[in-house]
Amino acid sequence: MKNIMFLCTGNSCRSQMAEGFCRKYWGEVFNVYSAGTQKHGMNVRAMKVMEEVGVDISSHHSKTVEELPDVKFDYVITVCDAAKETCPYFPSGTIIHVGFQDPPALTKDIKDEGEVLNVYRRVRDEIEASIKKLPQILGNK
Repeated sequence: MKNIMFLCTGNSCRSQMAEGFCRKYWGEVFNVYSAGTQKHGMNVRAMKVMEEVGVDISSHHSKTVEELPDVKFDYVITVCDAAKETCPYFPSGTIIHVGFQDPPALTKDIKDEGEVLNVYRRVRDEIEASIKKLPQILGNK
């Protein structure tokens, strides 16, 4: 099986969602990992909206690349612009950028929890749609 990692800044929201969906749809094809360039802790709202679609990421934890097992990654997918800019060096594998907006940043001034969760749901759905097309995204890379 090929090894794939989703990388974002804090490994708290988008990369965790991507890992959860990748395990759901492609878990028999890939060994799936996620990490951040920093460690921010799990985002409770991300866990909540993932649970709504039947993907439990509550056992995941925020971690940095250095905390992952010593694995040769075939693919590293950056899911935020900051991770793309500061992506650690990987001596092998293909680095692909598929960016998504940052729900915590988008909702920092929104007071209504329902509106906040709708932003998380929109980004979650965008990530799910992207993960479903993963073979196309990876193409011949």
